[in-house]
Amino acid sequence: MGTLKWIQKWYLEQCNDDWEQGYGIRINTIDNPGWSVMISVEDTDVKDKPFESIDIERSETDWVYCKTNYDQKQDSFHFVGYGGPKNLEEILDIFKEWVER
Repeated sequence: MGTLKWIQKWYLEQCNDDWEQGYGIRINTIDNPGWSVMISVEDTDVKDKPFESIDIERSETDWVYCKTNYDQKQDSFHFVGYGGPKNLEEILDIFKEWVER
């Protein structure tokens, strides 16, 4: 299954008339240029699953940084990824691999 179809399936599996009201997936562009991805993992099977931060710098436009963090303001855990302009799928693949591990 391709990454985009997988992330759509994962999102739908989390939707329970409650989770999607306060949590979700955000994909934005950043001015490096590049991407930022924030995926809420609060109330999911991976909330307490260990994740080792990833920091890959191949070039000025080919880089990935992923981590998990707790957002006090939103009182929830997130997977957070940033990457160069061609690294969006790689960020989502890293999330997918973590969930499936």
